[in-house]
Order: sequence, then C-alpha cells, then structure tokens
Amino acid sequence: MAKLSVELQRYFFDEECATKVTLGDIIDLAGERIFGFLFVILSLPSALPVPAPGYSIPFGILLLLLAVQLIVGSKTPWLPQSWLNHSISLEKVQGILKKGIPWLQKIELISRPRLSYICTSFVGRIIIGCAIALMAISMMIPIPGTNTLPAIGIFVTGFGLLDDDGAISLGGLVLCVMGATLSGLIVVFGYEVVKGGIELIKNSLTGG
Repeated sequence: MAKLSVELQRYFFDEECATKVTLGDIIDLAGERIFGFLFVILSLPSALPVPAPGYSIPFGILLLLLAVQLIVGSKTPWLPQSWLNHSISLEKVQGILKKGIPWLQKIELISRPRLSYICTSFVGRIIIGCAIALMAISMMIPIPGTNTLPAIGIFVTGFGLLDDDGAISLGGLVLCVMGATLSGLIVVFGYEVVKGGIELIKNSLTGG
C-alpha cells in the first residue's frame, strides 16, 4: 500500500477536493490499516509542535472510543454516523497536514514490518489499546501540558500499527509512559510547578 504521507498529499493537495471534508472521507483512505491510520490522524493536531486549538477534547473522545474497541478485539472500528458525517473545512485540514506530513515522512523513512507480533497479537493490541486510552483521557484534561506529549505517544504508537512495526510502537509506548507521568505530575502539583521543575533540571544538565 502507498505510504500514508503519499495518500494524504494526493487526496488533499494534488487532486480536486470539496471545500468541506468529513471524517468518513478521511477513513475511506485507510483501507486495512484503519486503526493505526485513525490513531495517527486524530492525534496529529495535538501532537504538532504548534498544536491546533480546540481539537484535543473531541479527538480525545474519538481516540478513547477507538482504543476501547482495539482492546476488545474489534477488527473494524465503529463510530457514530453523525461523527462520520461531521464536516471540517478543507483549509483547516490542509493547514494541519502541511505541518504534519513532513513528520510523517521522517518516520516513514525508518518504518518497516518488524517485531510485528507486538502490533498483531491479542495481548499486544490490548496493551497498546490501554496505553492509548490513558493518553486520550490525558488529552481531554483542560490543563496546559497534559495533551501534547500524550498525543505524540498516540501518534508514534499508531504509526507502528500502520506498518506492523513493533519497534516503533514500543517507542510510542515509552512516550505514553512519559506522557502519563507528566500529566500525573501536572494534575497533582500544578502546571507552573512542574514547568519550573523541568526548567531547573534542564539548567542543571546544561550547566546554565
């Protein structure tokens, strides 16, 4: 199958497209790699270096629903028809993808099927689903700093599912653990305290 970045470039930039696109239109691009595709696409806005505001909560809900379906062993995801028909302006989608496609291309350079049992086995998919579910909940917490790293964890883990690349999914799971730790610290101690602690650690490591 064509690489995800190629499919997205073709559909949203190279071919004539309607001024509004729906989640259903995007899903049609996925084919057999549907779960990984959706995890990557839905986490992308919050995972970008400059996150798109307003996406974390609705996309977090979608990601949580998909993660639960992965845990219970669904082969094909189910989403409410009203969500599938919800339209997004083509301009917004293109704005996100212009930032996101270069990141996709970087991961695609190293992505290939390996340690595939991590992505395809029943136990592996349960672990991945549980990690993504926790990160999706973190994305929905309305506190600064609790959505970007969890979204990156989902993005990388989902990318591993796309190519059955267990090594990349393992890296994503490590990021999910880091995201859970950071979100937990922010919830318990507050954003400014954790931010100050991170800056203090950085300064001590760099000698600043």
